[in-house]
Amino acid sequence: MQRQISKYDSPLDALIAVTKRLSIFEGKYGRTTEDFFDKFSKGQMEDSIDFIEWANDYQHYLAIFPG
Repeated sequence: MQRQISKYDSPLDALIAVTKRLSIFEGKYGRTTEDFFDKFSKGQMEDSIDFIEWANDYQHYLAIFPG
């Protein structure tokens, strides 16, 4: 698996991009990101590629917008 690196011109651009990705996962799996991440971090979700990417995207979101 090859890691993809994205570069953004501003924190706002990064926030918009990661928010869009989170929204896609929420629609695909029918749950909120917060609910997913709570269960994933407790080991209650499988370690699929989508779920790992979703968790990483949420951690990036929290790093950009901690509040």
